[in-house]
Amino acid sequence: MNIGVDAAALGMSNAVTASSMDVNAVYWNPAGLVNLEDSQISLMHASYFANIAQYNYAAFAMPIDDRSAWGASIIRFGVDDILNTTQLIDNDGNIDYNRISLFSTADYAATFSYARRLQVPGLQYGVNAKVIRRIIGKFANSWGFGIDVGLQFERNDWMIGVMVRDITTTYNIWNINEEEYQKIADAIPGENQELPEKSEITLPKAQLGIARKWIIRHDYSLLAATNLNMRFARTNDIISTDVVSIDPAVGFEFGYTDLVFVRGGVGNFQNVRQIDDTEKIGFQPNIGIGFKYRGIQIDYALTDIGDQSAALYSNIFSVKVDLGIFR
Repeated sequence: MNIGVDAAALGMSNAVTASSMDVNAVYWNPAGLVNLEDSQISLMHASYFANIAQYNYAAFAMPIDDRSAWGASIIRFGVDDILNTTQLIDNDGNIDYNRISLFSTADYAATFSYARRLQVPGLQYGVNAKVIRRIIGKFANSWGFGIDVGLQFERNDWMIGVMVRDITTTYNIWNINEEEYQKIADAIPGENQELPEKSEITLPKAQLGIARKWIIRHDYSLLAATNLNMRFARTNDIISTDVVSIDPAVGFEFGYTDLVFVRGGVGNFQNVRQIDDTEKIGFQPNIGIGFKYRGIQIDYALTDIGDQSAALYSNIFSVKVDLGIFR
């Protein structure tokens, strides 16, 4: 749930808390769903770690009336066809490759969103209810539930957004197959003897965003946005205290006749400790392009160019379709 969705947003380094106003607002800020004029769907695919891990996302949203909207999305991030070699050696000490099996480990998230305009002009709110499912082959699985709350306010072309994720604290309760887990312990003597904790807690996180869009000579547009991503713990973020840690991000989108878009951004500012025990500031630059025609928008983002942070770059593609074009 921390990676992000939509190549257009990722190309802007995720600085879209205030400006997300389409189907992908189910992830970035559900308050933005009230700006939908018709039903939309969105799909995204990304590969990580030299194509080992696959990240897939699908979302649907539609207006209920002129003051409210709803949406739903599903995310899967998984690694498939992992070799299970815990039974490679039989009871007689012989290696038997026929005893190798395959399994997958995957995280799933299903989100259900509702948004509504308030009586104050330009102010709207949104709520996400999300179900988290995590599976590690037949060794363990878990269920979790969480709530997100978002606000957006627009006045004089300025947009402000606030998103609080896991506001109730998200709990995942694990069910561990102790028989299968014991096979791991037996396969590696002296390791993995203790069962892991059966509860997993995700603490709240907050995002504050500000954005503005300028129209230049009718044909050109420029969207500039910034985010402050806050976690309530001491981390490696560039601003870090015992109470809150803050990671800023900035992004822009240059458009021509609402047809072609060029995007860029920088974020993930971290204090990175070097081998000589000094620290330097690491960051992640992103770029992207997009094309929109008659309700169909295709976007591409290249993240982490220049290898400025520890992660490798990723090619991300997404498509968004306004279903009104079929009527």
